[in-house]
Amino acid sequence: MNNDPFFKTENIGISRKSSLGWVEENDPQSVRLHDAAAGFLGLSLKPNRIIIFFSLIFLGVSLLLAKSFYLQVIRGGYYYSLGENNRIKIEYVKAHRGIIFDRAGKPLVENVFGFSLYLIPADLPQEAAKKEQVLEIVAQLAGVSLEDISAKIQEYQKFYYEPILIKTGIGYEPALALMIQSADLPGVSLEEDFWRHYDYSEALAHLLGYVGKLSPQEYDALKDSYLLSDNIGKAGLEKQYESSLKGIDGQKKIEVDALGREKKIISQTQSVPGASLILSLDVGLQQKAYEVLKRQIPAGRGAVIISNPQTGEILALVDYPSYDDNLFAAGIKQADYQKLLNDPSKPLFTRSIFGEYPSGSTIKPTIAAGALEENIINRNTTVNSVGGIHVNQWFFPDWKAGGHGITNVTKAIALSVNSFFYYIGGGYGNFKGLGIDKLDKYFRLFGLGAPTGIDLPGERSGFVPTPQWKEEVKKEPWYIGDTYHVSIGQGDLLVTPIQVNNWTATVANGGKLMVPHLALGIVRADGSQVIFPVKIVRQGFIKPANMKIVQEGMRETVVSGSARSLSILPVAVAGKTGTAQWSSDKKNHAWFTGYAPYDNPNFCITVLVEEGGEGSSVSVPIAKEIMDYWFSKQTSTDPKVK
Repeated sequence: MNNDPFFKTENIGISRKSSLGWVEENDPQSVRLHDAAAGFLGLSLKPNRIIIFFSLIFLGVSLLLAKSFYLQVIRGGYYYSLGENNRIKIEYVKAHRGIIFDRAGKPLVENVFGFSLYLIPADLPQEAAKKEQVLEIVAQLAGVSLEDISAKIQEYQKFYYEPILIKTGIGYEPALALMIQSADLPGVSLEEDFWRHYDYSEALAHLLGYVGKLSPQEYDALKDSYLLSDNIGKAGLEKQYESSLKGIDGQKKIEVDALGREKKIISQTQSVPGASLILSLDVGLQQKAYEVLKRQIPAGRGAVIISNPQTGEILALVDYPSYDDNLFAAGIKQADYQKLLNDPSKPLFTRSIFGEYPSGSTIKPTIAAGALEENIINRNTTVNSVGGIHVNQWFFPDWKAGGHGITNVTKAIALSVNSFFYYIGGGYGNFKGLGIDKLDKYFRLFGLGAPTGIDLPGERSGFVPTPQWKEEVKKEPWYIGDTYHVSIGQGDLLVTPIQVNNWTATVANGGKLMVPHLALGIVRADGSQVIFPVKIVRQGFIKPANMKIVQEGMRETVVSGSARSLSILPVAVAGKTGTAQWSSDKKNHAWFTGYAPYDNPNFCITVLVEEGGEGSSVSVPIAKEIMDYWFSKQTSTDPKVK
């Protein structure tokens, strides 16, 4: 007999069917289990719980429908645009940058076309070892240090998805080799590009400046109108006239497949080249002035500015020492840049417009003009120069021991007689001078203490001291000695070389303070021209008769004064030398400023040599050689200014 309970007859009884299945009524345990399950199910399926259950289902379906409506109807256009962007690729056709010409039409720069190497950080391998391997290969291929590449990625880290320039100026053959070797390197691309070549390099570097790729700060400010890979003017005229030189980039919309391969061009706009810039500069004169400075002060520092006093046109503007702006145009290496920054002669410093120096005696013609205009002196007023003046225990010397004797205004300018200018500047005894307030007035009328407005970025203002300034800054009262010092171009008075040239031009042209300028105008891509107007700041503040006396004094400087060596030139010259003290243990700054021809001037030259010593022995010979070159030329492309 089988012992399985299911085969025992006593276990076979009457069954009944329920919603939970068949139940053996004779089995008490089965009945209890059935009743418990039925009670639980009845509890779970109460009407209110069923309502909640179906409400949740309805809510979920409603949310799905609402989201679908939002994505397809309300935001449908946006996501369609995203889809189109995945399908359409935009390529930019960079505009050719405008060329810069001198006054005779000689090009000073050229656009060189080639390739540039870029990295897109987002596309580099995420694994550190593989990323490092790619960067090492790129560094080797491009001839750039791994440190420089890492520094560049760090500098542009916020532009994670943008192409970052690693190297520009890559020629065709090296680019071809790079293209082949870098084809399998993720995040690396080689693009067609252009860069500037500066034909006259050091001679024009401070004037022209240079272009380079946008910095992170520049891109943040200009991202609406520039690409991160664009060139932009960084210094000089390239920066000043960026908006004219840049041009307008073209755009090409291309349909691509899933692999990014071009299928067809959807639309295209042509680029518009930048406008050409026409300068007043004579590049031959510029080169000559630079060569003379380099030869005569090889280890020194200085500047030469030459202008046309009738128009304010700059014919040459030279700073020495200089640098090769092509280094920057092609992307300067960090080591080369640090070398320039650490050079004690400061070759990146544009002395002609940034440098602020004591004027020395070059300021004296403006003081003489003010004293004549205020009727403090006339042509015949004399002062007996005996070697200096005493004020209590203080002594204010002439530069010549024993003095110059009886001195009028023209002799005082020609021989730079300090005593005469002590008298007319600050007064002495019963002689009433201009005083500091009227000195300040005429300094500012001649353009001191403010930028000239020359079309170069970053021009400094110089400085005209006042009693109020001294009280506030030095916590000292203004003394008569301060006025005497200012009256001979010493003390706290500071000027820039361009200011000295500009007030000399004002004397030369009879009293018109001009805005000096380098650009004559622009020529647009369509051939239309814009001629920039000549600007006069002020005129008529010195009577012609008084200005004529000052001119005679400057002519006497060359005939019998401190610049007599210029008298052998083939043209009559007027001028003023200056020796500016600025340190007790360093040599003085050497100045010369003058103009020619004397009767109808169209050439105004200013020479500064830092720590050069005497203006008559250092700066005058530089001016002489340049003027001899200019006025001895047998032919001329511009008779009006030569």
